[in-house]
Amino acid sequence: MKIQINDASLELVQGDITEMDVDAIVNAANERLVHGGGVAGVISRKGGPAIQSESDAWVHQHGRVHTGSAAITSGGRLKARQVIHAVGPVYDGTPRSADLLASAVRAALHMADEHGLKSIALPAISTGIFGYPMDEAARVMLEAAIAYLRGETGLERVVFCLYGQAAFDVFSRELGAIQSS
Repeated sequence: MKIQINDASLELVQGDITEMDVDAIVNAANERLVHGGGVAGVISRKGGPAIQSESDAWVHQHGRVHTGSAAITSGGRLKARQVIHAVGPVYDGTPRSADLLASAVRAALHMADEHGLKSIALPAISTGIFGYPMDEAARVMLEAAIAYLRGETGLERVVFCLYGQAAFDVFSRELGAIQSS
């Protein structure tokens, strides 16, 4: 599924984010950038030790990455030349969760712009061990990305790369609802 927003496309695909041929992929990270499990673990393992090493150096230099913000490293051995580590919230059911998730999406997109990147792929941030309900996360993330793309950006392609048919279906349904409202 693909829509056009100004000069950029927003796409939904089902697949493995580590295989995406984009300038950057987004890692659903924790504040310490310790990439042990979930999407972060897969990205770190497939990208090789450079990703964790550069993440450790980032935290040493800048401090932890606060929830709702992002950091950037190389992509190591991945097709993507950069990994943007966006820290989403642990879901608590309050409006603050949505604000922090939207902020994490905007931070990742802004980081891509700051580095002159043209294409980026994002996973369903915070929906794994952070417990964010998929339907609410889809709406929040899509709305944040659409609003960002309506502003000034050099991004040409934003892809939500979703793991599994169920996640893809939820994001497709939410994108349809946003478009029709």
